[in-house]
Parts: sequence; structure tokens; C-alpha cells
Amino acid sequence: DVTPVVILNILISNCNLITIFFSVTDSLDGLMRDRCPLTPSLSPRKRTTSQSKTEPPLLRTNKRTIYTAGRPPWYNVTGTTFKEAFVIGLCGGSASGKTTVANKIIEALDVPWVVLLSMDSFYKVLSKEEQELAARNEYNFDHPDAFDFELLVTVLRKLKKGKSIKVPVYDFTSHSRRKEWKTVYGANVVIFEGILAFANKELLKLLDMKVFVDTDSDIRLVRRLKRDITNRGRDIAGVIKQYNKFVKPAFEQYIEPTVQVADIVVPRGGENFVALDLIVQHVHSQLEKVSLASAHQGQPLPKTLSVMESTPQVRGMHTIIRNKETSRDEFIFYSKRLMRLLIEHALSFLPLKPVSVETPQETVYEGKRLSGKRITGVSILRAGETMEQALMAVCKDIRLGKILIQTNHDTGEPELHYLRLPKDISEDYVILMDSTVSTGAAALMAVRVLLDHDVQEDKIFLLSLLMAETGVHSVAYAFPNVRIITTAVDKKVNDEFHIIPGIGNFGDRYFGTDAPSDWYESDEGMDY
Repeated sequence: DVTPVVILNILISNCNLITIFFSVTDSLDGLMRDRCPLTPSLSPRKRTTSQSKTEPPLLRTNKRTIYTAGRPPWYNVTGTTFKEAFVIGLCGGSASGKTTVANKIIEALDVPWVVLLSMDSFYKVLSKEEQELAARNEYNFDHPDAFDFELLVTVLRKLKKGKSIKVPVYDFTSHSRRKEWKTVYGANVVIFEGILAFANKELLKLLDMKVFVDTDSDIRLVRRLKRDITNRGRDIAGVIKQYNKFVKPAFEQYIEPTVQVADIVVPRGGENFVALDLIVQHVHSQLEKVSLASAHQGQPLPKTLSVMESTPQVRGMHTIIRNKETSRDEFIFYSKRLMRLLIEHALSFLPLKPVSVETPQETVYEGKRLSGKRITGVSILRAGETMEQALMAVCKDIRLGKILIQTNHDTGEPELHYLRLPKDISEDYVILMDSTVSTGAAALMAVRVLLDHDVQEDKIFLLSLLMAETGVHSVAYAFPNVRIITTAVDKKVNDEFHIIPGIGNFGDRYFGTDAPSDWYESDEGMDY
């Protein structure tokens, strides 16, 4: 049988034997699969969540697509997140199979809200001299000094708390960071993998489970040769030189000793299904404690709710837009009138400070001015977008953002699919707009996204033409400091999640369309 040692001897003696190398390594992979055949539940998956690559934030399996840029709104009785994300740290030598183990854990977990964070994304920016050393394979990428631990700890700490983060994208061909950084949102489970994942004390404090992937050194060398030549544009002689000079000594000095802090050691990496099952069972036991916040039926409406006075004019407009016989032109006209009144009403809740101005008659007028930097409007697509014109008519030069939330067919939970927010939104008062809110699931996620971008909870105003009591209670329960403002509140939601007596499908009636089955209520004015 051909062994990794034989492969190494062949490569050292003749660095031009690339064809022999790849054919032999493929044979080695085949032998390993024969010894440990893959089970159907832990089939190989494409690495798509590592932030070292500019790929969509999703994982694809044979049965479904898992979006990692978003998560369901998990909360406890105080309205905050139920607990911090469960962070799994994967450590091991270079090419030990850490990413394979991570992907197989994700596959077995069957949890849609997972983030895979790679330590490879956090290499330091090299100077010109260091770039030249790296080009000659003279730079030590396996030493702790090669990593930006300060940035890594900051990012992982925010991710653990459910905050949105920006991750650098490292280019292994040019040994540099790319200009674009990738935005990642919080999840129930965070898997962090890297060769020095256990080498920093502050990092260790953030890890809830520490897994060391232990793979034979010869196998790791074969994998590294294949990976660096195929994916990173290196030559065989340079890879072997770098391995002997930097990789092997760094493993012995910095990586191998950290096995002592590991909770679980996984021999043979991704082929050890027993160890993977144990990891998955423990994570599941942690996630079972999480529950989705439910509405408090029968309780008084919250104090954070403000319903516009039902004047004869308001009542008359509701009569028109609720009437199924109303034409589309009339529906749009009176909806816009209500939106304008609603926004004017909402602005009265903004904090104002006293200010003195001089009139043309050279006298002083004691007035009021917004006590804050500015106001930003954010619409929940698509029906919430209909309220933007009314907001722009009232607030001059206002900045606008958009959020698109859709249903995951496998989990039934809301998912964030599109996000565009103005810069520095954390300093603003945010008017979050949706046409109707029944259960409040989409509104909950939208508020969560704003909080992820450091918007203060008490600076968020949720506006909707019509709400159900269920949605009002859900939002107020989860976010007790968010101001909820509407023109009317209906009592019931039917089995199809329509508000009763309601207004129908607002998006369809406004745009004159039929609702796609996979759009969320916020997209169509029909909350699920």
C-alpha cells in the first residue's frame, strides 16, 4: 500500500511529479473512505460559510438551503435574547479537517441559524517587506503573531451577543486582505475554527465547547499539499519548505499543547462519527432550552402602544379601505391619507428641546426642536415601502433603509434576505414601517436587526396602519422600550394569520398583484 511517507519521498525527490502526487492522494482519500464510509446523515458539504471566501451566506444540502444571514427572534421573559449564542471552538493542526468537522456538525445539528467563522480571515495586514517574505515562503503564517487577535476577540464577542459583525476577507494568493468586508448576523450556534483557536486566553473565555481535531501528521501534510497547490496557487517545493520551516515547529510548540484545554478530542477528524454525535447531542440539549416568545392574550394593551384617536374622519377612511368592494384607486388614496396622519401622530412622540429663534419682527419666539441627531425611516418590504412617500412628505431630506424578510419553508421562521441601512444609523431615531402587523414575527426580526446595528431600543418607533392584539403583545413583550404606533387595533387573527375583521392583503390590494406563497406578511401586508 502507498503511504503518506512514500508520497513525501516522491515529492521531495522530484517536485515536478504533480500528476503522481494528485493520483496518489486521491487513492489515499479512497482508502480512508473505505475504512470509514460516510453515513447518509453526515454527507460531505461544500464549504460556503467561511468568511475567507466571498460566497453567499448560506449552506446548501440535498434537502434544503440554510441561510446564515439572519435568525429567528429568540427572547426570554425580560424581552432580551434568551441567552448568548452557543460557541463551539475547533482547534487542530493545519489541514487536520477542522472545516470538514464544522460542516458535518452543522449538517447533523439541522439548525438553520448557524455561523461558521474561520480564523483564516483574521491574518494581519502584511507590510511590504512581509509581503516579499510571504512570496518566497519565508513568512510564518502559523505563529500567533501572524493573527489579529484583538480584532478576532472583538468580532467573536459581538457575535456571541447576537450583534452583527463585519469580517475581513483574506486572499491567500496575494497574502492580503481584500477591500470588501462581509457582514454576518447573529445565530443560535457559532462555530469558530482555526489552528490557534485555543492559543489566546480571551478567546477561550468565549468558547462554550472546545473541540480538538487530532489527525495524523502525514495525512495533514498530504492534505496541505493538495490544498495549497490547487486552491492557493503554490508550488510543491514552496509548500514543503514552508511546512518544514514553519508549520511543523508551530504545531509542536503552539497548537499541540492546547489539546489539554479541549473538552473533546476528535481523532481522525470528520470520519469520527461517534465523537460528532456526542457534540451534536450536547448542542441540542442547550438549544432545547430556547423558546420563541409568545403573545400574552387577555392582558391589557401595553403602555408603549399609541392608537390614533378614532375621529369620524379616521373611522370613515377605515370604512373605505376595509371594504372589499373599494376600487384600487380609492384604496390607495385613502391609505395614503391615513399614512400621512399616522406619521404626523408618530412624530409627536419624538423628544424635543426648547429653542429660541428671532422672528422677522425682531422678537424672540420660544419654540421646540428635535432633541437628537436625525430621523431615519426603515420600511419592511414590500408593503411597508408604501409608507415611505408619506414620511418623505413630512420629514425633509430623511434617510431611508429597507429590510426584506421571507419565510423559511422548512422551519416556518422568518429569515432576513435583504438589508440596506444608512450609515451611522445607531445614532438616529428610527421609524420602522409596515402596513399591517398580526402575529408580529416579521416586526420582531426587523427590530432585532436594528438592535444588531446598535440602534437604541427606545429610539425605535414601529408604525403600522393596522395591528392585531397578538402582534402588539408580541412586540411589546420582546422589546418593552419600542414605541408602537397605529391607527387601529383589531382583536383576532384567524388560522391563516389574517387580521379579523382586518383589511385583507394590503400589498395585493395596493399594488394590484397576487401574493407569492413564500412572502412574509410584512412583504404583503399579511403577517404570519
